[in-house]
Amino acid sequence: MSSPPRKRVAVFCGSKSGAKTVYSDHVATLGNLLGENNIDIVYGGSYKGLMGVLANHALIKGSKVTGIIPEVLINREHQHEGLTELIITSDMHQRKKTMYEMGDAGIVLPGGFGTLDEFFEMLTWNQLSIHNKKIFILNSGGFYSRLIEHLEFLEKEEFLHDQVWNRLEQHDNPVSLVNSLCKSFGN
Repeated sequence: MSSPPRKRVAVFCGSKSGAKTVYSDHVATLGNLLGENNIDIVYGGSYKGLMGVLANHALIKGSKVTGIIPEVLINREHQHEGLTELIITSDMHQRKKTMYEMGDAGIVLPGGFGTLDEFFEMLTWNQLSIHNKKIFILNSGGFYSRLIEHLEFLEKEEFLHDQVWNRLEQHDNPVSLVNSLCKSFGN
């Protein structure tokens, strides 16, 4: 009897570590938990910042980790040399598209403009029914609290086609997030 194919998540996060240790601590725990639950990762491909923390911990725990990096960022983000696979794309748009297509769900961790761009594009594609993949936000140390308030404000002001929480889940810790992710995958 063959085992079902492994699930894979697209994870969006910063190539910097941020100001608070809770960001790196949560990302390390998330990487460990994904590996322990046989969930593979597709992410931005860097060894720096939260990206590197995620990849290193997931690899140690047995996840297959695929990095997607555009040519323009190879030197800037310093691609991770120890990944299961590294895919080089022609540009940022192709990077995001490849990540969305490869992941069965999306996880948004603390990060900067690039992380927000990836989050909003995935959310928009979800709203437009280009895909229907669940999106999980890890609100480490309240990092996304203001953004979450604004997303709820968009709904209140009737700029959304349906309720914001139909497409998203937010969790304050990686254990809760991975438990919910596993449940959504039927694990």
